Amino acid sequence: MTEPSAADNKGKWMALLAAFLGWMFDGLEIGLFPIAGRPALRELLSGRPEGDVGLWFSGIIACFLIGAAAGGILFGWLGDRIGRVKAMVWSVLCYSIFSGLCCLVRAPWQLGALRFIASLGMGGEWALGVSLVSEIWPAKSRPLLSGLIGAAANVGFLLVGFIGLGLGTFVGGLGSGLRVVLPDAWVEALLRNNGWRMLFLVGSVPALLTFFIRIFVPESEKWKSAAGSGPKPKVSDIFASGLGRTTILGACLAGVALMGTWGSVQWVPAWVGSMTIKEHAPTWLANMNNAQRVAWTQIFLAVGSITLAIVIPLLAQKFNRRLAYVGMCALSLVICEVLFLWKPEFGLTFLVLATLANGISAGFYGWLPLYLPELFPTRIRATGSGFCFNIGRVIASAGALGGGALHKQVFAGDYAKMCSVVCLIYIAGLIVIWFCPETKGKPLPE
Repeated sequence: MTEPSAADNKGKWMALLAAFLGWMFDGLEIGLFPIAGRPALRELLSGRPEGDVGLWFSGIIACFLIGAAAGGILFGWLGDRIGRVKAMVWSVLCYSIFSGLCCLVRAPWQLGALRFIASLGMGGEWALGVSLVSEIWPAKSRPLLSGLIGAAANVGFLLVGFIGLGLGTFVGGLGSGLRVVLPDAWVEALLRNNGWRMLFLVGSVPALLTFFIRIFVPESEKWKSAAGSGPKPKVSDIFASGLGRTTILGACLAGVALMGTWGSVQWVPAWVGSMTIKEHAPTWLANMNNAQRVAWTQIFLAVGSITLAIVIPLLAQKFNRRLAYVGMCALSLVICEVLFLWKPEFGLTFLVLATLANGISAGFYGWLPLYLPELFPTRIRATGSGFCFNIGRVIASAGALGGGALHKQVFAGDYAKMCSVVCLIYIAGLIVIWFCPETKGKPLPE
């Protein structure tokens, strides 16, 4: 067997780094809204009740999820036609530019529209990065690499938490620095209401990643071979040749995972933002402002997510794919119900429970990059993986919209009660997984 050259080894690591950074910045972009969304909407909906804020919050999340679904299909198809690397450049540019433009909005519908367009690129990057790494790295490395890619988005969430914490703590000093280069009116607008506009402006930074991708990341040789030996792929191909049932089941698996996250766990920072601190709270807690509490919540959530996203695919390799999925559904259901029905006051107990709930539910994002590429042949792998993961986002958007309606109309602004209902979706996952193929030990389809 021919040993891989130094150039091949370098190419593998560059591809992994690009996929990791791309999904990390995806996570940063996604994590912006749970922190910045509520203060943004409270400013844009000045004087309106909390129920209206929650309804707009859920509506914009739904727009994001639908946009990400469309982007996953669009950029996945583009990656199968023009190559993983070229399509990845365009997807990163898309989500960077339009996320940054959110800092200029003057109305909630503008925020929703820009989040929708940005989400097209976010949805596309996942399928492209996962396909590229799956095709360049050997099979024995894929469980760990899937976990790293799954953890990458949560590293982005962690960064958002620290950025939010920094803004909340050092907003005065930051304003002094910005006034050196920007007019006072601009600085005031950027830093008003916990600096939510500044947070969205940070979202434009990943555009710099596109230069690295274009220069250093090699194209998949498997894709080149498949693209040169067959017809151009169509989206309809993922339903041809007996793949239709597999595609639908894969989308359902992703839908359960994403609805559980976006319909419940992703609301935890907004829930914290609506909490009032009791008079008997310890000094360290009483001294925190609202933005700091939300930022610390995001940081705790991200730590749990990073850890479990790496561990779960390794367990799926040791045992099998289906048992790992069953375990995640069962544990997510139990811990989420304890958190949302018990409703502990904000403090260490709350943060530990929220960390466990988010960590286990985030394990799906290490499992899905391992499992979904194993369902599709090379020439339609990005399209198929992107379709399944992102149609899952469409399913999740129904959970977000339904959750928003429950939050306002049924539970009178109670985030926890709404989340306790939506996370029952994990029961469906316990059933659907047994209709899916077990892929452990099988080579990627060619």
